Amino acid sequence: QVQLVESGVGLVQAGGSLRLSCVASGIIFIRTPMGWYRQAPGKQRELVASIGTSGDSTNYADSTKGRFTISRDNAKNTVYLQMNDLKPEDTGVYYCSGTLYGLDYWGRGTQVTVSS
Repeated sequence: QVQLVESGVGLVQAGGSLRLSCVASGIIFIRTPMGWYRQAPGKQRELVASIGTSGDSTNYADSTKGRFTISRDNAKNTVYLQMNDLKPEDTGVYYCSGTLYGLDYWGRGTQVTVSS
């Protein structure tokens, strides 16, 4: 059974930093491209950042470029999202996701709230 478990629930002030982690189990992590998504209240879920299997290839939403960094540790089956210079518009539920053999897997999400 595939499980993706996020951690790093946070309430931070604007300009602050937070690191999210996602531990994967039941999946061949080293073969799984991973991503972080977020969903703000009343809005659709959107891609925040993604990373290839080796960690060499990354992709960011325009709104997070230069502020967020996605990384992974294949030895620990973990993907991270370092978020700096947080803004109130970064508030939302952050989800970890992986795609393997055409199947998408999702974590339950973790709340990030940025106060102004």
